Amino acid sequence: MATEPYIPTTITVHLGPPDSNAQNVTVSFPDYIKNVASSEIFPTWPENALRANIYAQISFALNRVFTEFYRSRGYNFDITNSTAYDQSFVPGRDVFENISVLVDEMFNSYVRRQGSVEPYFTQYCNGTTVTCNGLSQWGTVDLANAGYTPYQILTNYYGNDIDIVRNAPVRILSPSYPGRPLELGDAGNDVQNLQVRLNRISRNYPAIPKISPVTTIYNQNTVDAVRTFQRIFNLPVTGVTDEATWYKIGYLYTGVKRLSELDSEGLSLQEVSQQYSNVLQEGDTGGEVRSLQYYLAVIGTFYDTVPPISVTGVFDAATRDAVIAFQKTFGLTPDGIVGRQTWNDIVRAYRGIVESEVTIEGGQPLYPGTVLSVGSEGPDVLLMQQYLNAIAQVYPSIPIIAEDGIYGTEMRDAVYTFQNLFGLDVNGVIGPITWGLIVSLYSDLQVGGAKQPGQFPGTVLQEG
Repeated sequence: MATEPYIPTTITVHLGPPDSNAQNVTVSFPDYIKNVASSEIFPTWPENALRANIYAQISFALNRVFTEFYRSRGYNFDITNSTAYDQSFVPGRDVFENISVLVDEMFNSYVRRQGSVEPYFTQYCNGTTVTCNGLSQWGTVDLANAGYTPYQILTNYYGNDIDIVRNAPVRILSPSYPGRPLELGDAGNDVQNLQVRLNRISRNYPAIPKISPVTTIYNQNTVDAVRTFQRIFNLPVTGVTDEATWYKIGYLYTGVKRLSELDSEGLSLQEVSQQYSNVLQEGDTGGEVRSLQYYLAVIGTFYDTVPPISVTGVFDAATRDAVIAFQKTFGLTPDGIVGRQTWNDIVRAYRGIVESEVTIEGGQPLYPGTVLSVGSEGPDVLLMQQYLNAIAQVYPSIPIIAEDGIYGTEMRDAVYTFQNLFGLDVNGVIGPITWGLIVSLYSDLQVGGAKQPGQFPGTVLQEG
């Protein structure tokens, strides 16, 4: 399921019931709505009735796309043309001119419940041979003739608590799956959305442990919840969210929240709130940019085609040029913008370098590519404990911690202190920037400690 609604540039239609061996066709979204409207309603109807029906048709289709109603079930299409399930679509049919004009104006507008994010499941039927709890297509004619506006017609059937979203963004339809498995130590929007969905599903399947608090980090609590989910739904129990697990979670989430039903529970803004941006580009600043620059700086050390850059936290022209060089090297569109695909490929390239067990100049260990937080264990945690304790000898405000390879609350508090001391985001988590600074400072202290008596210390000393 997508994190935010948008208008897809195209939509893929299955020309038959879902399980039939029928052809798929892909058409532009406006052309799809023009075809549906011309197949289901009459161009001679009052304009307000036409508009109300087109709003409903757009919203119905967008709900199918947003919830990945069919793709989460393993199908390779977004909607069918079977009226038993979806909307009427007749390949190659003529489109009525006045309907075409209206759709060109309205195709990026849709209905949603107030307080909810997702396009509302605007169920409807013709109101004569078939009746339902949603909109009656022939009934809209009577209401329009009685002077109802399109919005009033819609509220007559769907209630007064609906809004019409206008000028929604239009972009290429892309799957919600991140493009790579999510596992312990991963971080970002996809992890946060996964945690939110698992927590909601656990209300209906209480054996699934709650993930608290919801963060952007794939921690041990997330692994445990994913393992339980996989066991309940007969998936390989790995604790890793692969494509099959991702879409099964999406399918269950849509089901328990009834997002494709008239009585939908609704998807609140808080449930899709983003801690990280979806796109990074020139002019952006902050921790996300620092992480990007760290990865690119390391990649640039091993790929001659990617120029070296500094970690400044500012997405400047040099960072844009490095992104473009990376995109060219890895066969991506060289636009200098870091979207989801570019970010995932940067992470893959970086992890490939880490897994090759190479070292950068000076022998400093590279960030392992996975976030370290409370619950993490292993040699990377032990290394950070040793480094922090060495740094604490010079910065006594950092508490000494046990060197046991287990990231507990004492280590978290030491990381808090370190981050606060050096002006980092204070979150108690070791990501690429905190790792890099710990390693760099440790290295500087080790070099300083190795100086011989009377040797220049490497920095200018002055009063204060």
